[in-house]
Amino acid sequence: MEIKRKPFQGVFNIIRFNWHFYLASGLILGLLLLFWTHLPPLLQSLAYWFAILAIITINISLLISFYIYDLSGLYALKWLPKSESKNILNISAGFDETSELISNKFPNGRLTIADFYDPKKHTEISIKRARLAYPPNENTIQVSTTSLPFSSDSFDFVLVILSAHEIREVKERIIFFKELERVTIPKHQIFVTEHLRDFNNCMAYTIGFFHFHSKSTWLRTFKEANLKIVGEIKTTPFITTFILETNGNTL
Repeated sequence: MEIKRKPFQGVFNIIRFNWHFYLASGLILGLLLLFWTHLPPLLQSLAYWFAILAIITINISLLISFYIYDLSGLYALKWLPKSESKNILNISAGFDETSELISNKFPNGRLTIADFYDPKKHTEISIKRARLAYPPNENTIQVSTTSLPFSSDSFDFVLVILSAHEIREVKERIIFFKELERVTIPKHQIFVTEHLRDFNNCMAYTIGFFHFHSKSTWLRTFKEANLKIVGEIKTTPFITTFILETNGNTL
């Protein structure tokens, strides 16, 4: 299914797929307002500042998400190398917003689309809603993170865009990147785009930033998979793309 980026699509999808969170927040704030006059003075003060903080936090998060996913050019994929007639692998985790964009960017390339979504592991309701709204491409290959069904040295470059953080278990994540190293042609590249568990994303998403991995975690993962970082691109202060090379060296 072709995905064309529309105005406000990114932030709209965040609200659409996570509406339960915004509904719950609205109900809590509504109850505070309803029972405001029945609270003791001290609790009124605490409730007031809690409501203000919640409103500010939610709006900052949505504004930053709007900047990242709608204004920043993230989906222009300008960091991708120019390529003709190359074998490309794009791997997602249940929600694929990029394969059609990659296909359009490289009309002469041979794109393989893979998805490691596992409903037993990835139980978030937001992913289920996303898959209903945007069904996987009919050519998508369902894969396991621990055993990719591709021959060694098959791809000129591999893309893992905003999906690898869904692999929560350390050993599984290392095996996954070893598999990426195996299927990528030596001295060619793997592109990993992620939010990081850092100060910027903490300010943007508060406790939600714990869903991301820290840079040190990624560095350890890459090292264990025998991958070398040859480039690091900050698409925004909140998004990092690591460019990894499969040359047999260590970090």
